[in-house]
Amino acid sequence: MLERRVSPSPVFAILSPVLAVLLTVMAGYVLFALMGKDPVRAMEVYFLSPFADAYNRSELLVKAIPLALIGSGLAVCFRAGVFNIGAPGQYTLGAIFAGGVALYAPEGSPMMWLLPLCLAAGVLGGMLWGWIPAILRLWSGANIILVSLMLTYVAALLLDWLVRGPWNDPEGRGFPKTASFPDGAIMPILLPGTRLHWGLALAVVAALALTWMLYRSHRGFAIRTMGMSPKAATFGGFSEGRTITAVMLISGGLAGLAGAVEATSTIQQLQPDISAGYGFAAIIVAFLGRLNPIGSLIAALALAVTYIGGENAQIMLKLPKNAAFLFQGMLLFFLLACDTLVNYRLRVRRRAGV
Repeated sequence: MLERRVSPSPVFAILSPVLAVLLTVMAGYVLFALMGKDPVRAMEVYFLSPFADAYNRSELLVKAIPLALIGSGLAVCFRAGVFNIGAPGQYTLGAIFAGGVALYAPEGSPMMWLLPLCLAAGVLGGMLWGWIPAILRLWSGANIILVSLMLTYVAALLLDWLVRGPWNDPEGRGFPKTASFPDGAIMPILLPGTRLHWGLALAVVAALALTWMLYRSHRGFAIRTMGMSPKAATFGGFSEGRTITAVMLISGGLAGLAGAVEATSTIQQLQPDISAGYGFAAIIVAFLGRLNPIGSLIAALALAVTYIGGENAQIMLKLPKNAAFLFQGMLLFFLLACDTLVNYRLRVRRRAGV
C-alpha cells in the first residue's frame, strides 16, 4: 500500500520531471526494439533530428507556442486545485471567434487593427468556454472536469458544422474548410525563411505576466492558498467562487489565444481539425513545468520534440502518426508515477494468520 511520507524530499521533487523524461526515453528504446526497429537509429530520429538544422529548430518553437500558451494557463488553474480538462474546446472556440472576425472583416482591412481584433476575439471565445463550467459549478455544483470535457466535443462539432456549412469556402470544391484569411489577419513572421511567428513573444509575455500575478499579487496568493487548503483560503477571506471563476477565465482565455494564434499563423484558415492534440498535451506541459508558467515554457519545448520527432519518424522510419501521442502518454505516466513516489512510499503489509 501507499503511505504518505512525513517530509518529501525537495530535491527529488525538483528532479522528478527529469527522471520522468529519462524513463520515457528508456521505455521508448525498448518499444522500438519490440517493433523491430533499430532502437539507436529510432532514438536518433525521434529525439535528435528535431535539432538537426535551423529550420527544424524553428519548427520546435512553432509547435511549442500553443503548448506554452495553454500550459501556462492550465498551470495557474491546476495550482488553484481547479482541473480544467476542456482546454481543447476553449482552443477551438478561440480559433472560431478569431476566424469569424477575419472572414467577415471589410476587404483590405489593415493589420494594425484587424490582427489584434482577431486575437482579442480568440481570448473572448476561450474565456466564454471556460466561464460556462465555472458558472455551472457555482450554480449547481456541476463537476468542472466533466463539463469542460464535454464542451470540448461541442466546440469540435460547432467548428465542423461551420466549415462544412455557412463558412465553407465557395471555391473549395466541397472540402470542409473556410476561405483563406485576408493578409491583414495573418501573424507576421519573426524569422524569415521559416514559419516562426510573433506568437512566440505572446507566449513569453503571457508566462512572465502569469508568474508575476501568481507570486507577487493578492489574487495569486488567493489562488495558491486555495490550491493548498480551500478551508484555510475561505477562513482567510478568499472567495472560492471568485477564485474558480478567475482561474477558469485565465486558462480559457489563454487557450483561446492559442487557438487564435494558430489559426492566424500556421493554418491561416479554419479546418475541422486544427488542434493537433495541443489542448490535451498542454496538461502534460503544466505538470512537467511543475505548475509554474515559466516552467511551462521549458516543458512546451520538451513536448514539441515529440511532435517534430514523431513527424520525422513517420517519414524516415515509417512509424504510425500516433507514435508521438504514445510518447506523450508514457511521459505523463512516468511523471505521475515519480510525483507519487516523491510524496508516498510503498509499504508491504502482511496479513496475520488465522
